[in-house]
Amino acid sequence: MDRVSAARSARAARYCVGAFGRGLSLIVLVPVMMYSAVLCLVGVGLLVLPLELRLLRRLADTERDRLGRWAATSTAPAGPHERRRLMAVLSDPATGRDLRWAFGMMVTGTVFGLIGAVMFLFPAAALVLACLWWLFPADEPVRLILNAPIDSWGSALYVGVPQFLLSVLLALFGPPLLARLAASVSRWLLSASAAAVLAERVATLDRTRTGALDAHGSELRRIERDLHDGTQARLVSLAMQLGLAERTLGSDPAAVGPLLARAREGAEEAMAELRDVLRSVYPPILADRGLGGAVSAVVARCPIPATVELGALGAVPAQVEVAVYFAITEALTNAAKHSQAASVSVTLTRAGGTLRAEITDDGRGWAAEGGGTGLRGIRQRVEAVDGVLRVQSPPGGPTVITVECPCAS
Repeated sequence: MDRVSAARSARAARYCVGAFGRGLSLIVLVPVMMYSAVLCLVGVGLLVLPLELRLLRRLADTERDRLGRWAATSTAPAGPHERRRLMAVLSDPATGRDLRWAFGMMVTGTVFGLIGAVMFLFPAAALVLACLWWLFPADEPVRLILNAPIDSWGSALYVGVPQFLLSVLLALFGPPLLARLAASVSRWLLSASAAAVLAERVATLDRTRTGALDAHGSELRRIERDLHDGTQARLVSLAMQLGLAERTLGSDPAAVGPLLARAREGAEEAMAELRDVLRSVYPPILADRGLGGAVSAVVARCPIPATVELGALGAVPAQVEVAVYFAITEALTNAAKHSQAASVSVTLTRAGGTLRAEITDDGRGWAAEGGGTGLRGIRQRVEAVDGVLRVQSPPGGPTVITVECPCAS
């Protein structure tokens, strides 16, 4: 048995087992949902149907994830299924795709999944039954795929061996074929139409454009505030001290020295504040050490024990560098301030045209946008460069923040 073919068949069999399990789950869940829909007429279903739809979304998301890992294909992302009113849930286009998939998966998942998983076990079953022929009654001998009886060691050899080879062929090619069929049906049921995909893309671009404009406006206001409250005040004080020194020069030259010294100190403080403002726009460490070196420096300064794993990043656009750098910086700050974590790890890699950063801490979880966590600012920065931010933070942890940004050069 070829090792590559065997591995492919094993992966397909695992997919078939998962499809069979989800099919059985849906055989139970779908009738319960239909019963709850009827109970909506008396008000009881209004309480339980949204919970059942959230469970369905989790099953569908599991299938989306398996399709991405097994078949290397993607379907229309459903997005988070938040706690919302029933009408808001039903009006979500992804809910319709989930329901469509549920009805189809009850049949295709159960049938294709069961047959594919059983076919993978054919060789072992054929070998065991051929060797244990003597346990069966003489009038009911072992009969395998070819329906030829095995009632002696001779027949076990000349009948069992060909049937074993045939079962190996079925195990090699049957599960992948059935898994592809089941995956094709699931992909078709879960995929949105071209018009829906385009509308979602337009909505996403409009949202990211609005977020980018808001972030840009906030950044400009912050820079203006920092310059007005800090650097400008220092320069005004410097001008006043130089004017006082100029007026004092004729009457008391000895007093000019201390005035000039204070003016020099004010100029140095103004330059330091100006450097801080410029550093917040584009950190000089990015230009000096690149994104990998800058992230390593941030991790080294983290108040809690932190590790970093860097891949080959290559050339990254400046705006993406800034977005990812500040996202990692803010995520580490959140972990130190809010998560009560004992350790945090940062992974920064690049696969093709996508730069991916993952920040994981072992804290208490419950990270959510708002509440001073800075996640909303991270999302605005990331979406401004057409990136994606995902936050997984169940109660009790761990918290995993994933940033993916396009960086095709």
